[in-house]
Amino acid sequence: MNQPGIGTFGDLARRVVPGVTTVFLVFLAHLHLPFPYYTEIAPALPLMGVYYWVVFRPDLMPRILVFAIGLFQDALIGAPFGLTAMIYLLTHAFVLSQRRFLVGKPFWIFWSGFAIVAPVAGALTWIIASALRGAVLPSDVVLASIGLTIVVFPVVAWFLLRSQRWLVGATEPS
Repeated sequence: MNQPGIGTFGDLARRVVPGVTTVFLVFLAHLHLPFPYYTEIAPALPLMGVYYWVVFRPDLMPRILVFAIGLFQDALIGAPFGLTAMIYLLTHAFVLSQRRFLVGKPFWIFWSGFAIVAPVAGALTWIIASALRGAVLPSDVVLASIGLTIVVFPVVAWFLLRSQRWLVGATEPS
């Protein structure tokens, strides 16, 4: 016999994994590590979370959640309010439209898709932030961050895959 509330709690726990892991990546991305220039060129870890979850579990990463995570990140780091949210929403829309080309393919195709998304997101962020600031921001920092983001992606994707298999399940509901 099922106990009331136990199944509901387990279902809720599974449904929040994408949001929780992506918020965790927001915090992780903004840790002050003792590496030279790390804070300037930190990889875009939350972008990885958005990309990953939209490809594999779009039902658990709705636009409103992506928007909220972007606003939270902007508030946390002092970025122009809504900039990151807009970039994440554009990423969500693009990845969702290309999802059928990514699901079920080898990892290198999945990674190549991210290697397209990350520079576009980084460039858009740089262009908009420069326009809002009224001055051209240094592009070398953005390029280093994009490169680091693409290189680090397989490690983050591996951890997200483990969390998906362990907590959420491998299949998407119909």
